[in-house]
Formats: sequence, structure tokens, C-alpha cells
Amino acid sequence: MKPNKTSKKEARHISLVYKWIGGVLMIIAASFAIFTATIYSVVNQEFLRQQTSSSQNVVQTFRSRLVKVNQRLTVSNVVPILSPNTERILQGEAGVKRSTEDDDKGEDVVNDPVLAVLSNKDLHITIYNDRGEIAFTNDNHPQLLSKVKKAKRSQVVNTSSGKVLRSKAPIYSQRSHKLTGYLVVDNTMPAYNKVMKRLRRGIFIWAFIALLLSAIASYALIISFVRPIKLMSKVARKVDEQPDSSDRIPDLHRRDELGDLSVAFNHMLDRMQAYIQQQKQFVGDVSHELRTPVAVIQGHLNMLERWGKDDPKILDESIKASLQETDRMKYLIQEMLDLTRAEQVDVQFPHAVTKVSEVVKRVVGDMRMLHKDFLIQLDIDNLPADTQIKMYNNHLEEILIILIDNAVKYSTNRKEVDVSASVSKKRVDLVVQDFGEGISQDDLQKIFNRFYRVDKARTRAKGGNGLGLSIAQKLTTAYHGEIKVESAVGSGSRFELSFPLLEK
Repeated sequence: MKPNKTSKKEARHISLVYKWIGGVLMIIAASFAIFTATIYSVVNQEFLRQQTSSSQNVVQTFRSRLVKVNQRLTVSNVVPILSPNTERILQGEAGVKRSTEDDDKGEDVVNDPVLAVLSNKDLHITIYNDRGEIAFTNDNHPQLLSKVKKAKRSQVVNTSSGKVLRSKAPIYSQRSHKLTGYLVVDNTMPAYNKVMKRLRRGIFIWAFIALLLSAIASYALIISFVRPIKLMSKVARKVDEQPDSSDRIPDLHRRDELGDLSVAFNHMLDRMQAYIQQQKQFVGDVSHELRTPVAVIQGHLNMLERWGKDDPKILDESIKASLQETDRMKYLIQEMLDLTRAEQVDVQFPHAVTKVSEVVKRVVGDMRMLHKDFLIQLDIDNLPADTQIKMYNNHLEEILIILIDNAVKYSTNRKEVDVSASVSKKRVDLVVQDFGEGISQDDLQKIFNRFYRVDKARTRAKGGNGLGLSIAQKLTTAYHGEIKVESAVGSGSRFELSFPLLEK
């Protein structure tokens, strides 16, 4: 069966690097385009404003003289009215001759604005009569009036040599107010065309350089961000293939969110593998510890099935033994569940706070009531009433019950248990001491192991499963505390707990 197009599209993989670089370049290109378009528009408008103002001055200069003509504009009446030397310039004669008549009239021919305009090769002047016929021009290629009349009063026209600013105005006789012709001024704006051409070229060059440098810088920056993500992906795939893998993300030496993410990622993998180990250990412990009581119950039931049900004594003995093993299984399963939960308290109770004095008083009071033949002493003189630790109060209560219950179980002739609590060096210290059997040095290193019993026969008789101290240790370490034990055979044991003080 061939894969369809949809599955192919879904399977297509595009690297985050290319997506990121593409997005960055698009943003930079758009920003650069907006910025350069704004600059180009401002420069263009300013240039055109200056050129338009200059062209309008030329139009006004020529109109001020042409309005003096009272009839249709022709070469014969236009040339003399513009300036006595206009014809000489149009004929290509160099220089401007100053006549005696000019001196007598007081006219400054050299500074004549009309002659200055006509001498400017960038300005093309064309004068039409009311019929559209050319009456005067200094343009080698003048436009027909029909084409010119379609244009606005001032308009930029595109030509083969560049942009031309065309300004036009009708001419009316000053005396009769009749239309005598039209004036058209074409400003070729060579400076404007040159500057704008260089500006466009510069924009394209700098746009290319900016995009190239941005792409290089973006690639280097994005690679530094993507590399840790690739490492995380690689480690995640390995752990997915082998859940027991010890592969972790190496130290990235980054003080940012990616560095925090790598630490959190490693912590997550550690926690996940710890949960897997807990599950395996729980299953293994259950199968191991429940094998004996199940075998005992099965043995009694087989015996009853064969012949014991007819013997009242054997029947009563088998029922009692089965019930005893059932109770032991019930407590065993509960303790194992407590042990599993003890390793997850930071998730279940992350913000729990306990007032130590209240819990200690309550537990000691309860244990005194249960064991009236024991002297359970309490010393909390060095524990302020408002002392608090970051811990779920039921868990502190459970730890104290386990330690005091063990102290009672393993006491011999001296039925006495001392419990004390105090504060020192920003720590809360709790001590449970008994004066019973004690523990040998060889066993001290193993008493916190699961199902470990110093004396299995005596412990089984006292109802222990060997999980109490394991639960106490797990709960203590889960709340960043410490548990230590000092003991000597025949002199009793001293368990010390220490937790960080929760400061106000």
C-alpha cells in the first residue's frame, strides 16, 4: 500500500534552524524595507519640493512677461518681450552683449532671470499659442500641446533619460484677459535623478549586505539555542529505547532558560527512572514477601481439604494460622505502599508545613496511652512553641511512631523511652532513645534496608516486617532531613533526626 500525500506531508521534517532563520530574515527584510522606503520617500519628497518650487519660480518669471502680449503668441512678439538678447542665445552666439540702449534704460542684462533660465541646459521652455502651435522653445524635442495638456499643473514624467518635472500654466493677456497661449517648463532634474539612482543602488547593496550578515549572525545565534535542544532530543530517544539508560544532558554552562531546562530535564529523567526502579522493587518485594504467607495459607487449606476438616483441633489451628498470615499480609502491603509513597512526598506535599511541638506532644501522648507499662519521657524545653519545618504533619507523626514503637518492642528489663526535641544552628533535632537490646555494629549498616531484621525469629514474633525503619529513612530524606543511629548491644539504641528549620 502506497502512502498518500497527507502522510508524506506529515512525515516531512523541516529543521527548526531553517524555520527560525527564515522567520528572522523575513522580519529583518520587512523592517529594512519599511525603514528604507520611509527614507527614500522623505528624500524624494524633499527633492521634488525644491525642484517644484524652482520650476514654479521660472513659470512665474515667464508669465510676468508673456501676459504683456495682447494678441496670440508668436515668435515675433514672444522673443522681444522675453529679453533683447534672447534671440542671440537661441542662435547659439556666446556671451551677452550690452548695448548703449540697455545702459540708457538701466537694464542689467547679465542678471536677467529669463536669460539665466534659457542658458540653463536643465530647463526646457516651450511656449504655445492658443491653437497649440509652438511660438518659442529651447527644447530640441518639444512635446505636442495635446499631450502636455493632459498632464497636471506640476507632474513628474518618466522619460528614457530619467524623470522630468513638467510644470505648465495658461497665459492670459493682461489687458484683454483672453487666452493667448500656454507655457510649459520641463525640469530634467539631473542632480535629482543622479542622487536618487545612487540612493536606490545603495539601498539594494546595503539590503543584500544586511540580509547576508543577519543570516550569518542568526545562524550562529540559533545554532547556540538549537544545539541543547538537539542534545535533549538525542538523550530522550536513547532513554526511550533503553529506560535504564544513564545518558544525561551534559552541563551546558548556560545561565539562562535553556540551562534551567537541561537541569530540569535531567532531574525529570532521574525521577522517572527512580519511579521505574520503585515499581520493579515493589513488585519484587511483594512477590518475595507474600510468597511465605501464601504458602502457609495454601498448606493449611490443603491439609483441611485432605483430612483436617474432620478434626476440630486441626481445623481451629489452621483457621487461626491462616487469619494470622492474612493479617500479616495486610500490614505488609500497607507498609509497602507507605514506603512507595514516602519516596514521592515532594510531589504530593510540596508546600506542607508542620508545627513540631504539637506533633511530638500528640504522638508521645498516644504512645503513653498504648503502652501504660512504659515510662515515655518528653523533653522539649529547648524547642520554641512556634518552631516549624517544611513537612506534612502526618509523616512526622509516622516517623516518631515507628521509632517509639521499635523502642518499645526492643526494650528488655528497663521499660523506659526518652523523646526530646530542640533547635540548634537552624536545624530541628529530635531524639528517640531506648535502653533495650541494642544493635551490633555489623547490623547498624543494614537496619534501614528493606525487610532487614536483626533477629528474624524474634522480630517475626513481635509482628515486624522489617519495613518500618526503611519508611522512616525514606520520609526523612524526602524532606531533606537526616537520620542517624547509635547503638551498643545490651545498652539500647539512640535514633537522631534532623530537619531544616523553616524560618519566618
